[in-house]
Amino acid sequence: MLNRPRSSGALPLRLGAALCRALLAASCLVAASVGVAWPAAAQEDSRSNAENRPPGFQVLLDRVTHRGREVVGVYGLVPEPAQPGMWRVQVWEELDDRVTVATDKIGCSLTSPLRITGSSRRLIIRELNPGGVITPANRLDHLMWWAVCVPAQAGKDPASLGPLALQLGYSGRLPEREQVVLGPGR
Repeated sequence: MLNRPRSSGALPLRLGAALCRALLAASCLVAASVGVAWPAAAQEDSRSNAENRPPGFQVLLDRVTHRGREVVGVYGLVPEPAQPGMWRVQVWEELDDRVTVATDKIGCSLTSPLRITGSSRRLIIRELNPGGVITPANRLDHLMWWAVCVPAQAGKDPASLGPLALQLGYSGRLPEREQVVLGPGR
């Protein structure tokens, strides 16, 4: 009986690596010649979508993260007719490669300031403490709250607005809590 090595269909290591490099170089040349855009994260400069933003847009957060440049802002404030002190607001989150828009509710009441956010699968209710401690975990909530409830302070560091919150009647001692309500699954 003859012992023959079985062919696995794989190329020898040196030939396979050279072929992969050649194919990669060829695909890069083809992509460049037909004008294929590379992912935004791979591009040198971060494009701005400022010209595409809606009227009344207020930038609350503009930073560079591991996902690229992130801009968060609000626009389209509408009072909630059935709930005094409650506002609907459009929240715009812009990354280099996409924009998402969500509708949140912001409560401006002295006794129950809050932000309601989430999706169809889960609702997140965050009770806030204007004038209290600001951390990385609650900074965006407070930026949105100030932009909606005290528009003149939109975009300002909420950690510096404690004295103003006290002047407006907020105690600065409310407990901050988060409640997650799960919706029906699909």
